[in-house]
Amino acid sequence: MRKLQVDILGLSTSPHTNGAYALILYELEGKRKLPIIIGGFEAQAIALKLENIKPPRPFTHDLFKNIADAFHLHVNEIIIDELHNETFYAKVVCEVNGEVHEIDARPSDAIAIAVRFNAPLFVTEEIMNEAGIKEEQKEEGEDDDVPLEPEEMTPSRLRTEAVLEELQSELNDAINNENYEEAARLRDEISRLKSSS
Repeated sequence: MRKLQVDILGLSTSPHTNGAYALILYELEGKRKLPIIIGGFEAQAIALKLENIKPPRPFTHDLFKNIADAFHLHVNEIIIDELHNETFYAKVVCEVNGEVHEIDARPSDAIAIAVRFNAPLFVTEEIMNEAGIKEEQKEEGEDDDVPLEPEEMTPSRLRTEAVLEELQSELNDAINNENYEEAARLRDEISRLKSSS
């Protein structure tokens, strides 16, 4: 399992998501972004820490940090390592008394903990390949895609290619407009269409 280090680009909201937020992660050594839809409470917990705002009373993630400090538990890293039915799964890798443990967690909670411990964030290569978003930009001198052989271009294949091209264009527009919730929806739709064709 190859891990890619990521960092938080920001949080984005939309009136269409009923209080949910898109947490945007980006590759430190790449050009892809990974939007993860999270709840409002977790978004607030992450945002408060990123802005160095201390609430009057500790939130749940602050309480975890206080307990961990009291018992000398250290969070080594966070790994987002699974994706099933459009749901991400993460592990909090922590160490206490020289023993390393991997604790299952929602990515939103794991990241809220990571920002409190200054722990590095990782995503597996497989997840970034499956769910990451990269703007389609042609490099100078790059040729157009090689067309399929005529016998492969059936009418249904042509329709699928046209729909994919339109969805990719909408995806690029959503990324450029920083509408990451829509980008995540389009990414999933493109994935479903590619897997069914």
